[in-house]
Amino acid sequence: MKLTFAGGAGSVTGACYFLEGGTTRILVDCGMQQGSSREEKKNKNPFPFDPSSLDALFITHAHIDHIGRVPKLVKEGFAGPIFSTAPTKDAASHLLEDAHHLMEQDASSARDVIYGVEDINASLEMWKTIPYHEIVRVKDAEIELYDAGHILGSASVVIAMENKRIVFSGDLGNIPAPLVKPTEYIENADYALIESAYGNRVHEGVEERVAVVEDMIEDTVRSKGALLIPAFAMERTQQLLFEINELVERGRIPPLPVFIDSPLAIRLTEIFKKYVHDPMFFNQEIITQGKEGDQIFNFPGLRFTLTTEESKEINSVSPPKVIIAGAGMSNGGRIIHHEVRYLPDPNSNILFVGYQVEGSLGRKILEGEKEVKILGQRVPVKARVKAIGGFSAHADQPLLLRWVSSMKKNLKHVFVVQGEEDQSLPLATKIRDELAIDATAPQPGTVVEL
Repeated sequence: MKLTFAGGAGSVTGACYFLEGGTTRILVDCGMQQGSSREEKKNKNPFPFDPSSLDALFITHAHIDHIGRVPKLVKEGFAGPIFSTAPTKDAASHLLEDAHHLMEQDASSARDVIYGVEDINASLEMWKTIPYHEIVRVKDAEIELYDAGHILGSASVVIAMENKRIVFSGDLGNIPAPLVKPTEYIENADYALIESAYGNRVHEGVEERVAVVEDMIEDTVRSKGALLIPAFAMERTQQLLFEINELVERGRIPPLPVFIDSPLAIRLTEIFKKYVHDPMFFNQEIITQGKEGDQIFNFPGLRFTLTTEESKEINSVSPPKVIIAGAGMSNGGRIIHHEVRYLPDPNSNILFVGYQVEGSLGRKILEGEKEVKILGQRVPVKARVKAIGGFSAHADQPLLLRWVSSMKKNLKHVFVVQGEEDQSLPLATKIRDELAIDATAPQPGTVVEL
């Protein structure tokens, strides 16, 4: 077999892996590069393979850095099928439409919009849904999905072909996650690709991550400011809703308005509600709460602002208040309007609960820049800045090593991907030194024979 790292090597985003053996040609993920404008320009580059020659595409989960170029693949000749879990397809339809809308907003010319709505629709028509552990046969290959525990419907992809088993981790989940079921471990594999967004980090525990949110809300109330939380629309927003709901019900925070100011997050929350009773995707505690009638995504003070007019009305609500909005890296969406208004306010706070890619506005704020450029204007940063990794939907280094260790018996080589060098290289070293398994962090475009 031959494996081409067409994306996701040497960077967190842009996952895209091309596997070929005999006459079988399979792609795993087809994501967008995100972060700096230089990185995002790479999304227009041609694929290093012929899209029309592919037999199938398997999607690990619905985040844009894993699905964002699927319509471009279809536009350039891919004819399907596409496979994923059902929640992944449901979420992908909204996320792809949102990505297209943002491309049109940011485009300086028609060439910057790499696909059209018709390409999204064509992709969804050839998109098939499968449950975990249903074997799919594609020519000489057998493919099985395992629960990655990352977000609703996320999967690791196991491909058996030519008497070898290769595992694509997708993004692996943080444990314990309050909503989705934990990561499944895979015992038998010859080769593995593992994500490394937090390959050199150890997350805070559950109690600490909730305590940080509690403390920041209380601090915001005392200072009569605003708490801004840039949050990814898929999983992170719903997790925050769940945790804040718990704080409200237990009387641990004073009453105040909490705004979900993201049309995409609001639509995706409806998908979570759709699957909340399904034991394939949600953990048993959540299912029990749902059956008992507890509205896990609703509490006093919560307001969903779907329209632009409703979003603007947030400004007329006097602080203290909490504003949860996309985009999660402050690289667009409604959060940037709130940042223009509240970053200069020393009584306000901004809390980052997800990974901030190098070059993103969120990364610049997090790294302590005193002034940032937003919507063409220079904005001073006087608000208090805080980040917490415990809310991340990504596994940290101990959990990543645990996942690799489960396959240790037959594993010949591990390819460390989807991480910046300061995360991927230390993880590769740990795998070699502590697990005695060959491990490398490939560069973009690397081709290896298995």
